[in-house]
Amino acid sequence: MATLVTFHAHPDDEAIACGGTMATAAAGHRVILVVATRGEHGEVVDGYLDPGEELWQRRVKETQAAAEILGVSRVEFLGYVDSGMMGVAENDAPGSFWQADVEEAAERLAGILREEGADVLTAYDENGVYGHPDHIQVHRVGVRAAELAGTAKLYLSTVNKDEIERFFSKAKELDLPMPGDLNPAELNLGVSEDLLTTAVPVGEFMEVKRRAMAAHGSQIAETSFFLAMDPEMFATAFGTEWYILEGAPPGISEHGLFEGLD
Repeated sequence: MATLVTFHAHPDDEAIACGGTMATAAAGHRVILVVATRGEHGEVVDGYLDPGEELWQRRVKETQAAAEILGVSRVEFLGYVDSGMMGVAENDAPGSFWQADVEEAAERLAGILREEGADVLTAYDENGVYGHPDHIQVHRVGVRAAELAGTAKLYLSTVNKDEIERFFSKAKELDLPMPGDLNPAELNLGVSEDLLTTAVPVGEFMEVKRRAMAAHGSQIAETSFFLAMDPEMFATAFGTEWYILEGAPPGISEHGLFEGLD
């Protein structure tokens, strides 16, 4: 049995980006979830929280619930504060993840990697998948933590730009409602397919992934674009999770995160 540590910026990121991979891994391996912040600056509709409840408190509960659905053995928060979207005042707040010393944050994560004897770590690609400051910081901290801990394999979770364009084309053909007037070619999201190394098929765990996403109800409503998809379109959108194996040549040559481990 190997150990996977999957590192994310905020509650709900894990379910969206790696939920299928986590559920797949948990079927035979130990899975640890580490979250940099408690998502203090997420958006929430009026009246959703209980009287006196802070958003971060609800998001911690949601993370625990999603982790249980995904088969996660341990959940840890690194203790930094959500930095908000790029260019807002929260970016500069003391204690925000964007302001964190990379070496210090990496050592916090490396401590967990060492404690768990982690074989595999996931972080995000260099642009943090879509340019969010906390996601970019996950990349920086994750890369350094893997170096400090000597973790055998580091995977950068990302999005397949070419697959997004194929998805949008299919949705248009089926006359499905799409969020806003989006042009997938203009989205600052993911990387082109030729840069990927690893495509993990997770279709067997689509219902598990959907339930884990739905557990983050403060951020992902049942009426949201993602959860309102019919099962076929949801599987098309989320049935494969994409990674770049750090240090490997580009070109998809793997279909799991534990390949090549002794």
